[in-house]
Amino acid sequence: MDWIVSLFTPGGIAQAVIMLALTITAGMFLSKIKVGGISLGVTWILFAGIAFSHFGLGIDTHILHFVKEFGLILFVYSIGMQVGQGFFSSFKKGGVKLNLFAAGIVLTGVLTALIIKEVTGISGQAIVGILSGAVTNTPGLGAAQQTYADLHGAADPVIALGYAVAYPLGVIGIIFTLIFLRWIFKIDISAENKKLEDVAKDNPGETIKVALSLLNPALVGKRIEDIKGFIDKGFVISRIKRPNGEIKIAGASSVLESGSTLLVIMQKGDFPAISAFIGGEIPFVEQEWEREDKSVISRRILVTKESINGKSLSDLKFGKAFSITVTRVNRAGVDLVASPRLKLQIGDKLTVVGTPEGVEAAANNIGNALKRLREPNLISMFFGIAIGILLGSIPFAIPGIPQPVKLGLAGGPLIVALLMSNFGPRLRLVTYSTISANLMIREIGISLFLACVGLDAGKGFVDIIVNGGGAIWILYGAIITVIPLTLIGFIGYRYFKLNYFTLMGLLAGSCTDPPALAFANSSAKNDLPAVSYATVYPLTMFLRVLSAQLLILFL
Repeated sequence: MDWIVSLFTPGGIAQAVIMLALTITAGMFLSKIKVGGISLGVTWILFAGIAFSHFGLGIDTHILHFVKEFGLILFVYSIGMQVGQGFFSSFKKGGVKLNLFAAGIVLTGVLTALIIKEVTGISGQAIVGILSGAVTNTPGLGAAQQTYADLHGAADPVIALGYAVAYPLGVIGIIFTLIFLRWIFKIDISAENKKLEDVAKDNPGETIKVALSLLNPALVGKRIEDIKGFIDKGFVISRIKRPNGEIKIAGASSVLESGSTLLVIMQKGDFPAISAFIGGEIPFVEQEWEREDKSVISRRILVTKESINGKSLSDLKFGKAFSITVTRVNRAGVDLVASPRLKLQIGDKLTVVGTPEGVEAAANNIGNALKRLREPNLISMFFGIAIGILLGSIPFAIPGIPQPVKLGLAGGPLIVALLMSNFGPRLRLVTYSTISANLMIREIGISLFLACVGLDAGKGFVDIIVNGGGAIWILYGAIITVIPLTLIGFIGYRYFKLNYFTLMGLLAGSCTDPPALAFANSSAKNDLPAVSYATVYPLTMFLRVLSAQLLILFL
């Protein structure tokens, strides 16, 4: 029986794995519990870990620290890869505003902590620990501990105790605030999703297919590749119906004839300019175009060959090589106009028009092997993580601050993932992974992280609350958590008309809180919370770390 006891005694790999597995299993089982239709989701793993640790079922400190940080790295890296392109495009759609809101939350939280310190007389070390726990920011805790040790030559356990006491309610407080804002504004998730769908229908960036009569005499006799430079708008002429009714595939060298009808793919917002440039719109019935020429087919093909990754459509010369036209490119569920300068990525879906033979040849040229997309590209993933850790370890010296600031093991990989997701294909890096693979990595990462935080915080947790004055610290942490989020959340939704899904990601990201993001994602069932989370996360992480160091230095 000794071997069974050893499996639950801290000190070995097998024991650590068993405890992590049991903690995650218990937490996920409890996550099925719903109160009022609402569940805390994976956050239950944290409380399962606290319960196990309270009863002496912990794991080796070194193993715990490694697994916690590695789980967090996996989580933030997968988030970055998922929302990288949306992160950069979001700056054109209010990303600066979101970061200003996030900075406001950080500043309000620091001011709230300083007020509590002045009113109650609590030590500076304790309030910094409580602040880091209240906003669930582990790097801020580490920065505070390191700064204090550098100043005084020894660590102060009060910082970590304040963090441990405030953290659990910090997680709940963030999620509570999301639920509270949803309640006071009477937000219906289905109605919010319907609003997004309505906005998408009116989206000027949406690609549309229009039939236009060629009425501009200046275009008659010109080749398609020649007229593209006449107007600063992206469009693709897919097919040409000649005056005699004959339908032909439109290639770059196709010559336009008077009286022809052109099938044009464009963005909705460009329609007025392009229709004025070519001619008037006529009723468009897609079946007529398909029926009149049985030799012309339309098909979607997948980019799966690594040699195609990062190449532009003009580089591939589909029209000359296969006598086909690429009308649009679907990337991550978004339709893009197939402009010549558009660089393809692994996983792109091309809508092509041409003869069956030409389409089949083009499909073979770019891969079109669904099986290939099921194979995860681990090289770019772990290379990106390594570069991210290097970036996160670089010290940034700020004038007037004796200790350098670092992005940390979470901030560095996140930033690299965002960059690789958006710019990797331009450097011929294959960064594609299936949605299911990305989700699996993300869920494993957040589960390991929460389990370790719970197992670490549970030791002496009850004793601190009951006998160490920690009960009032919980209240301080709750105030620091709820007031800034509620204030900025109210202002953002009421006066700046942020949609609720974006607001959830903003509030979770401003606290760098993965459990709140997981709750937001499960509630929204779309990527908007993840995009806004990733938009504000890098700046927020920097501000959280910097503010923790400054408070230790000046308090």
